[in-house]
Amino acid sequence: MESFYDLTFEGVNYSMEGFPEGEFESCTFKNCIFSEVNLSHRTFMECEFHDCDFTGVKLGDTAFKDVKFVESKLLGVDFSSCNPFLLEMGFDRCVMNLTSFYQLNLKGTFFSNCSLEEVDFVETNLTEARFVDCNLALAQFDQTNLEKADFRTSINFSINPLNNRMAKAKFSRESLIGLLDQFDIIVEG
Repeated sequence: MESFYDLTFEGVNYSMEGFPEGEFESCTFKNCIFSEVNLSHRTFMECEFHDCDFTGVKLGDTAFKDVKFVESKLLGVDFSSCNPFLLEMGFDRCVMNLTSFYQLNLKGTFFSNCSLEEVDFVETNLTEARFVDCNLALAQFDQTNLEKADFRTSINFSINPLNNRMAKAKFSRESLIGLLDQFDIIVEG
């Protein structure tokens, strides 16, 4: 297996060229297209992806260790098939609609200014995760660990406190309706 260290890849369309097998450490990918590419059995360690398109990418046993996604499109990505060992990712200004994090350990994960519409967080460990200015419309939370998670600046979430672990999770006063809408009650004023 080939190793790639401290390299920058820019403007490559891997949908056309294919993506090399191997381990990528401290690499940066800018304006690259990974759409529908099979990235199974690759390792990304301390890598950054800027303005990349991952729509429909396949991730069987892919390892993401301390990886950052910035201004990237990750539509319909099934992260639940990733290698869970030392999994650590962060997301800044990404469009991640219809993505799945089912049953993953995402403790302390940072989501900033992301569109997370219809994302699957079922049975995910989001302890101490931070959702800063994110849109969580129709995101699914069920049997999810949200202890100490921070939702204070995020919008459009609907979380049932009876089906999720939520001790010390943080919410703004304005967003509390997202915890009550499950109960079919009317909140005024």
